[in-house]
Amino acid sequence: MKISKILAVTVALGSSVASAGELDSIEELLQPEFQNLAENLAAATVYRSLSPAEPLGTLGFDISVSASATEIDKRVFDIANGVSDWDLSVLPVPRIQVHKGLPFNFDIGAAYTGLPEVGASIIGAELKWAFVDGGIAIPAIAVRASYSKLSGIDEIEVENMGFDISISKGFAMLTPYGGIGLVMSESTPQNIPGLKAETVDETRVFAGLNINLGMNLGFEVDTVAGLTTYSAKVGIRF
Repeated sequence: MKISKILAVTVALGSSVASAGELDSIEELLQPEFQNLAENLAAATVYRSLSPAEPLGTLGFDISVSASATEIDKRVFDIANGVSDWDLSVLPVPRIQVHKGLPFNFDIGAAYTGLPEVGASIIGAELKWAFVDGGIAIPAIAVRASYSKLSGIDEIEVENMGFDISISKGFAMLTPYGGIGLVMSESTPQNIPGLKAETVDETRVFAGLNINLGMNLGFEVDTVAGLTTYSAKVGIRF
């Protein structure tokens, strides 16, 4: 299955981002092309919780290594990178994630991606509230606010905010979930007089499956701005 290969493939791709390019020719883009790039980067760098709606509980933790691969418009990356052929057909984002349960069905989470080869990083955080914590007969329902930021690339900075609502229901070791939300992203060119910042406001729809076999596995697919992202994670959840 395609999604089951994402984790291994993306970790490998993450180390090869430098060979694909450093997005150091963004000044070559026209404004409509920069808007296209902004949509691609919003889809790739938005915060992804990769977790069901049910709360962790006051003593709960979810610690994982995860990875996402976003299908991209290669043409705009060719121009932004100053090459005739961008090496990758997806934009890989490996990350480390930590979630902690709090009282009253709140969870907090944070994620970090480091891409030292290109001097870039992505940081993100979330606050989730399960206003229906779920049970044997009813699903959990939660709302979440999130933030992420891509920095370290000389010619562009990207900030994202997200709000979503999700639902999940556990069945033994399996917990399917899904949700819908809003992504608000701003891509700001750095010291490029010919370009102005672009704002992207898009709906994000996602669905996933959490599998707890002692080792916790998660798989998710989502769409933002018509671009599909496949994600996977492995870790512990208790």
